[in-house]
Amino acid sequence: MKPKKNIKRRKFLSDVTTTAATITIVPRHVLGKGFVPPSDKVLVANIGCGTQGLWEMPGMLENGEVQVVAVCDVNKYTTDYLDWSSHRVINSIQNTLGKKDWGKYIKGVPGGRDIGQEYVQQYYGINSPSGTYKGCTAYEDFRELLEKEKDLDAVKIMTPDHGHATIAMAAMKRGLHVITHKPIANRLTEGHTVIEAARKYNVRSHLLAWEDKPNYRHIKKWIDDGMIGQLKEIHNWSVRPVWPQYTSIPEASPIPEGFNWTLWLGPEKDRPYSPHYTHNVFRGWYDFGGGSIADMGHYSLFPLFRTLGIHTAPKTAKAYASTTRTSVNNVCRNMDNTAAFPGSCMIKFQFPKQDNLAAFDLFWYDGGMKPFAPEELEMDKREVPIEGLLFVGDKGKILAGFEGDRPELLPKSKMDAFTGEKVKPPSEPERRSDVWVRSIKSGEESPGSFLHAGSVTETINLGAIALRTRQKIEYDSIQKKIINVESANDYMTRDYRDGWTIS
Repeated sequence: MKPKKNIKRRKFLSDVTTTAATITIVPRHVLGKGFVPPSDKVLVANIGCGTQGLWEMPGMLENGEVQVVAVCDVNKYTTDYLDWSSHRVINSIQNTLGKKDWGKYIKGVPGGRDIGQEYVQQYYGINSPSGTYKGCTAYEDFRELLEKEKDLDAVKIMTPDHGHATIAMAAMKRGLHVITHKPIANRLTEGHTVIEAARKYNVRSHLLAWEDKPNYRHIKKWIDDGMIGQLKEIHNWSVRPVWPQYTSIPEASPIPEGFNWTLWLGPEKDRPYSPHYTHNVFRGWYDFGGGSIADMGHYSLFPLFRTLGIHTAPKTAKAYASTTRTSVNNVCRNMDNTAAFPGSCMIKFQFPKQDNLAAFDLFWYDGGMKPFAPEELEMDKREVPIEGLLFVGDKGKILAGFEGDRPELLPKSKMDAFTGEKVKPPSEPERRSDVWVRSIKSGEESPGSFLHAGSVTETINLGAIALRTRQKIEYDSIQKKIINVESANDYMTRDYRDGWTIS
């Protein structure tokens, strides 16, 4: 961690812990797993207190090496968030705080900086002799947070996609380490800028989509051992989107009290407010999200790229998408939807030769689209799963779950006859925050470092560009530009609002 110019917060934390130890006269291990002195804790600001920001909060609160000292969100507090379960967030907070009646009067799905602050302070108050804790500050504007919180070590970015690069750049320029939800950026040029900034400012970075996946190493061994011959194709498919996918610009609505719409827009151009843009629906809009491939593709592809050694971006991308129809004066007409991702799509990427792989194609499917069952599955009267991965070689195939789970050689008879090392059930993974905390403390790059995420960032953003151009695009990874459709380069960046351009 970098040297501290201001130790007021650290001294406060130290005083709180010392007081707790003195008054209650309990052994150190009771104060936290392994007891980490306050001066050794990684001080983190959590920027983004929506459903996912709150859902992932326990990973930091329960980590004795982390201290959450600030939270930030443009929304003060509402209960109108969209989520996959009506009680997921509330149940998570109840379990973390050990208070089964917490939030029992809340109707809806909560979120916002007030609840983020309350959550943090109630958790840290558990071990305080007074039962209270007031060491977490709430901010509306991340810029004010970065200006006032002088003793921070890192920020964790949990905002909508379009704000990731802006916040990351502002933090890194201040020498702060950055942990971010996927994607690094929903514009290709921004992704390049952020990755190079992590290198320039020599800060540690971590893309939260990374996770150690032993099954990927097993799949790689099968490929390296020639079990399927030369790899030709990788197919990956997801049922996402699970959010409502809009097909046209929504009507304007009054801005809710306590919600800073202008600040939520951040670098994006002005437009009237609508709840159909925000609160977990943002992923479906070209301006604000990255679609299903950015939402889920990072989880499957980032660790896979790292395991297989896919470091060079695709040469081409081509996409097909579901169509949208409407009626005008009782006549059915096509809707030219240029604002939002389609309800379903298929994208084909052509990759050049990598260090240890011949050239291959990657196919992405979402919205219910998936490859037809290969001949080997049909022989066994089986279908491809609802989500999955399929590796196609010139001498065989490997089928697995979406993130490589339960891999098997096809057909079943080949798997039954296999006498090599069997796939072992996965062990309990380490806590995700341990990975980036270890990186920050050691000064070594995290396995999920931005510096390792260039090829997946380019791939996923090129997929979005292919959808928008509706043409096959050719990408030069050296020049970092699309070379066959000049206008497609417009989609590599955005039309920035005044004062929000990043560099």
